[in-house]
Amino acid sequence: MDFYIVIPAHNEADSIGLTIHSLVNQTLKPKQIVVVNDNSTDNTESIVDSYVKKHSFISLVNNKSSNQHLPGSKIINAFYKGFDTLDDQYDVICKFDADLIFPSNYLEVISNHFKKNNRLGMVSGFCYIEKDNQWVLENLTRKDHIRGALKAYKKDCFLEIGKLKPSMGWDTIDELLAKYYNWDILTDELLQVKHLKPTGISYNKGSKYLQGEAMYKMRYGFIITSISALKLAYRKGNFSLFKDYMAGYFKAKKEKLPFLVSEEEGHFIRELRWKGILGKFKL
Repeated sequence: MDFYIVIPAHNEADSIGLTIHSLVNQTLKPKQIVVVNDNSTDNTESIVDSYVKKHSFISLVNNKSSNQHLPGSKIINAFYKGFDTLDDQYDVICKFDADLIFPSNYLEVISNHFKKNNRLGMVSGFCYIEKDNQWVLENLTRKDHIRGALKAYKKDCFLEIGKLKPSMGWDTIDELLAKYYNWDILTDELLQVKHLKPTGISYNKGSKYLQGEAMYKMRYGFIITSISALKLAYRKGNFSLFKDYMAGYFKAKKEKLPFLVSEEEGHFIRELRWKGILGKFKL
């Protein structure tokens, strides 16, 4: 299978070389790697350029954007700057973060998963962070959820879900829409990826309200948003975040921000969420 990889990078000089090195040395070589230098002020560009000179399948795109490090639209807009330079001859399109070290068989294992199941739309491994000199699971989400840091989409699935939404919550919407269109999603616990910077460590403080805004845009409704916000705040060990998430939700509702999904898709999403919530209370 032909893998195309897009890596948005904002001030990732400390890690981007390690990420590219791990991808260059895969047992299944990617056909294309595009690194989008997203308004970096460090040596990200020169480090990537050194790999471009060595490998014909690696390219660099320089992008001007805000200096603020925010999740959501900034990242996806940078992704599209790279994606738009590619042709459509890919089997799998990947959006990877610039602070990951992949095991050498990562792409090969993912390829094998796709080949075994024609309805498999998305596959990933798991992010591990260093803690007390050990690499431990970065346990921020359910184990059946694919982290935004390491997304890999089968081409047909990627196109059917409408590609990626330039908004906070894009890495949840993609899975919900994949399920809406009857695609399968797989996470492989044997694929352990080193995540050099824990999620959100460098995000701008204003990003905390975007989570609630995303829940509104996904048509969660008040009750599901409340439950989801409480659970997320608990996972992050900071219950004050619940207040921020709900503030973001009500702000988006007051401003009547445009939804990211249709009414029919929203109805499906709410049913799916309720099924998951109620399923946890069954004996």
